[in-house]
Amino acid sequence: MDKRQRAIVIQAILAVITIIALTWGTSYNWPDFVHVKHGLPLTWGVHTLSTIVGPVDTWEVNITALTIDLALWLALILLATAYLSRKPG
Repeated sequence: MDKRQRAIVIQAILAVITIIALTWGTSYNWPDFVHVKHGLPLTWGVHTLSTIVGPVDTWEVNITALTIDLALWLALILLATAYLSRKPG
């Protein structure tokens, strides 16, 4: 596998990891507050499913955290590409 093919494979793997990290949901099933938090490493979204009052379906989205998460993962892709395309020597 030459350098170009290896770089494409690494970019594809990092793209999949980015999608998983941004959509990762952690479910919290407390008796009076059922919700799912999305995002890794920062929580950018909270999907509330149930409260003490009853069932709900609300989203709270933190655009700043989403932007930082996206910038972090895209920077990782760019750094990996730059590292893999450097010239030896």
